[in-house]
Amino acid sequence: MLGASLAAAPNAAAAAAYNGACGAGYSVVNSAALGSVGTVFLTYNASERLNCVVTVRNSPGSAVAMMAGLERSDDVYSWTYDSGKYTSYAGPVFVWGEGSCMNWSGYIGSVRVDRMGTNCG
Repeated sequence: MLGASLAAAPNAAAAAAYNGACGAGYSVVNSAALGSVGTVFLTYNASERLNCVVTVRNSPGSAVAMMAGLERSDDVYSWTYDSGKYTSYAGPVFVWGEGSCMNWSGYIGSVRVDRMGTNCG
């Protein structure tokens, strides 16, 4: 039917989009959904050779416990993270990424995701 618009299901939560918090030159290279509450984004800036992680809520609101964390897989126990009570996102956190796999993580409330040894390069 011409002119028809597609509407989201009435109770469907809008998925979080990368918000550009890491800055200019960063592109999303991986992401992981946090159930229906948000997404953790792993980004990379080729000219700076830095990875960045940010955890973004689907729907900003009252401050809740959130975290974004990142480390090189070959440098265990050296997590860089940002955690606290936030209304829309946690992070950004940055780690030199060239020549290594990355461990990255995030949570919103009680929903957590951990990715180990990804995006090697």
